[in-house]
Amino acid sequence: MELENPNEIMSNELVPMEETQPIESDLQLDIIDTEPNHYEMAPPDITEQPPTKRRKKKSIVWEHFTIETVGAGCRRACCKQCKQSFAYSTGSKVAGTSHLKRHIAKGTCPVVLRNQEKNQQLANSPYSAPSKLSIFSETPKRRYRTASVPLVSFDADRCRREISRMIIMHDYPLHMVEHPGFLAFVQNLQPRFDMVSFNTVQGDIVATYLREKQSILKVVEGMPGRICLTLDLWSSSQSTGYVFVSGQFIDSDWKMHRKLLNVIRQPYPESDTAFSHSVSACLSDWGMDGKLISVTINQPLSEASVDNLRALLSVKNPLLLDGQLLVGGCLAHSLSTIVQDGLAFAQGVVKKVRDSVKYVKTSESLEEKFNEIKQTHQVPSSKKLEIDDQTRWNTTYEMLSSALELKKVFTKLGESDPDYKDPPSEQDWSQIQTLCQTLKQLFDIANILTVPPTTKTIAVFHEVWKVQLDLARSANNKENDFLSGMTKSMYENFDKYWKSTCYILAIAVVMDPRFKMKLVQFTFVKIYGEERAASFIKIVDEGIHELFHEYLSFPMHSTNGSSYGEDENGQSVKIEDSEAMDSNGLSDFDAYIIETTSQLSKTELDQYLEESLLPRVHDFDVVGWWKLNRIKYPTLSKMARDVLSVPVCTVPGNMVFDTVRREMDSYRSSLRSETVEALICAKDWLQPEKLEGPAPVIKMEIPI
Repeated sequence: MELENPNEIMSNELVPMEETQPIESDLQLDIIDTEPNHYEMAPPDITEQPPTKRRKKKSIVWEHFTIETVGAGCRRACCKQCKQSFAYSTGSKVAGTSHLKRHIAKGTCPVVLRNQEKNQQLANSPYSAPSKLSIFSETPKRRYRTASVPLVSFDADRCRREISRMIIMHDYPLHMVEHPGFLAFVQNLQPRFDMVSFNTVQGDIVATYLREKQSILKVVEGMPGRICLTLDLWSSSQSTGYVFVSGQFIDSDWKMHRKLLNVIRQPYPESDTAFSHSVSACLSDWGMDGKLISVTINQPLSEASVDNLRALLSVKNPLLLDGQLLVGGCLAHSLSTIVQDGLAFAQGVVKKVRDSVKYVKTSESLEEKFNEIKQTHQVPSSKKLEIDDQTRWNTTYEMLSSALELKKVFTKLGESDPDYKDPPSEQDWSQIQTLCQTLKQLFDIANILTVPPTTKTIAVFHEVWKVQLDLARSANNKENDFLSGMTKSMYENFDKYWKSTCYILAIAVVMDPRFKMKLVQFTFVKIYGEERAASFIKIVDEGIHELFHEYLSFPMHSTNGSSYGEDENGQSVKIEDSEAMDSNGLSDFDAYIIETTSQLSKTELDQYLEESLLPRVHDFDVVGWWKLNRIKYPTLSKMARDVLSVPVCTVPGNMVFDTVRREMDSYRSSLRSETVEALICAKDWLQPEKLEGPAPVIKMEIPI
């Protein structure tokens, strides 16, 4: 609260306040001195008079008045606008500030009065910014200093940065900075801000992208192992495509990361070179030549496309296992494809159920009647009917499963409502039950893909092989024509995915100390029988050993001639090749040690495979286990880190159930490709990274 008296009572002593000059102001009221007032107490045992402490005047009127000394002990307050003077102090008597406030607030100042009339004339303009002098029309209020609300001075550069971040984070159009309504809002919010143009905000967005890219680049450069890329192709209304290139890797702290790296416009997305060009551009942009282990793509590739990709990467990137791990399919895309196959086969009964749900949900009275029938017949279901979104197959599955539990209610509704035409029959409900049982497995697998970045390969392997086995059995079912007819095309499509990914999935399972080769052997026997399984098991076993020896034979090279190693804490460090390969002239001796050791004793891999399996626990962290055992298995742990980072899906969790290809909107398609990449990548980088969640629970139910 303002003290009008120049003397202030503190600790029963009179401490005179310092008289200061009024704050100079260019009629701006948005900056306030936030320095706190300090008062010092005079110690009771000291007789010497302490130095006086003064403070600045806090009343708002001193932004519009100055104090002038007109005589000995006589001072007057002079209005800055009309130059009238008013009594302020005579001797020790102070007149206060109430009459000064009335002069400003009540319009007695002629300059303020003219400004009020001028502002009134501008009031009818819908997009007019308030005049700076209009502040006189409002009654000046006392300002109180509060520690909880810090007052920050106006910063135009910071405002520009925040506008660009706002556009990036919320997908606003860049042209909004030129919209009249937005211009009026900003000018009323802060008249001193000069609004930016489209070209300016476009430059600010690219600058934000480049700043964030430097932070991501540091993370990528510190990556101790290899990186896995995922490619997701988007279409557009302009017949061009956009390839979203993401990278997944495990850092030196053994934490999983997934980052969007590039959005590359492809003028001919259906060409055989579209994906190979995107991968090459990404590796060059981020300096990752020689660090790639696998590429996962969201659609099947032609043989020519795969050959182009392998040939391109083999030049600068050493291919592990002759590139057998290089190209993999997207599990989410494969699941969507086979689900649509099943729904297409059963489209007749699916349409009946969908029409029945729409009949109930589009009328409040019918929905009330439906619920009454449910309560009357005590139907034990807690599920709620919802009309499905046909662009997301999980909503269709949930609609069918909910309707199946409520089939008795639909039957009773058909008996009592003559307007309810063509309800599903008992045979229809039987087919819906068969369809839901098949979709349930696929729904459970897809849910594994919706969690934050984790090591999903092991959990996915155990679910995928069971689907492969069940679909094969269902397709050959001679007793149920509907089941065999529905699953025939589903099995054919899923078998393509299984054959393209079972190798890398099996190698990842071997890296889990709870399963090792035992689960691979068990699985392949279940699927192929003992005779055929032996050859597949041998391929995996030989591949594991060949991959291990490749990790022994060469270091992780970078494009600048450096090799990567680790210190005792597992942190990534660079070692020049000349030093790494010829330290003290003993490089030949090191090679001899590796060769003789492998001949005379068991390798890390053999020792690991021969040890007993660990107990299966639900919250087991396989990556954390390798981190703890990296000293015992120095080379094998590096191989495990790279293999366990291989993704099985190219899309984020919110797109796992999509049934249509993503399409770039027409507005962004009209922007420059550099701007589109800056907008999309910067949004991914500015969002807080989701922490690695718990490992998916592995269900050990075995099909009989």
